[in-house]
Amino acid sequence: MKKIAVALLSAGLLVSVAAQAGPEDDRKQTIAYFKSKLPTIKFEDFVYGALALDDDSKSQYESIMEFPPFEGVVEAGKEMWEKPFKNGKTFASCFPNGGKNVAGNYPRFDVSLNKVVTFEADINQCLKANGEPEFKFSDVNTMGILTAYARTLSDGMKMNVKVEGPGALAAYEAGKTFYYQRRGQLNFSCATCHMDNAGNRIRAEVLSPALGQATHWPVFRAGERLTTLQARYKGCNSQVRAVPFEQGSEEYNNLEYFMSYKDNGLPLKASVFRK
Repeated sequence: MKKIAVALLSAGLLVSVAAQAGPEDDRKQTIAYFKSKLPTIKFEDFVYGALALDDDSKSQYESIMEFPPFEGVVEAGKEMWEKPFKNGKTFASCFPNGGKNVAGNYPRFDVSLNKVVTFEADINQCLKANGEPEFKFSDVNTMGILTAYARTLSDGMKMNVKVEGPGALAAYEAGKTFYYQRRGQLNFSCATCHMDNAGNRIRAEVLSPALGQATHWPVFRAGERLTTLQARYKGCNSQVRAVPFEQGSEEYNNLEYFMSYKDNGLPLKASVFRK
């Protein structure tokens, strides 16, 4: 029976979690794991990532967010969102409720396409449907800036990703496998840092917990540098000396699907400061 070993620090025992455990079992086990590992952190505070583990950093974050230096970028994204296409429609016409309180439903599994569809992919589908050129997923000056605003329309919405049907479950399991699979010359997995060593330091950086990691993107690292979740995937893969995949790839979409489902119930907060 295929199993993925996960360090669950409960009564000092290493517990193996079967790979065939359902998504909801995975989510509950992750919450239980961090409740044991980091008992002083409230569930809803995991959206702050490593900031929840460092009072000084959290204080800096709160001060910066009072007058964020990237406010102009978010405003530029709003202008893009509201600017009419050549046919007179806007991005809001492509999403329920004009795009408000929808980002927490992403990624979603599209049965007709038999694949995971991200919020960014549906933005491109909106452009295509309205006769406009699509954006590159990696282009921070188009897709990045647009989502920096568009995701703020769902701030406070609780993550609500669905895994329903065999195709969706297969995509979820592929993302789960990616998360726990070691890769690169350093032989690290995502879980090595963000499960086993969450809260520990690597050089000057506190490693963020896996719980809550998908809730707060895009972020402005160092206050100004816009970074998307999948750009961070590429960065992490490069740091462990593995060949990264492209943003919007099936591998990263499935990974985002897995991570986002595990964050169900946590509130979204987009376009925030991170170190």
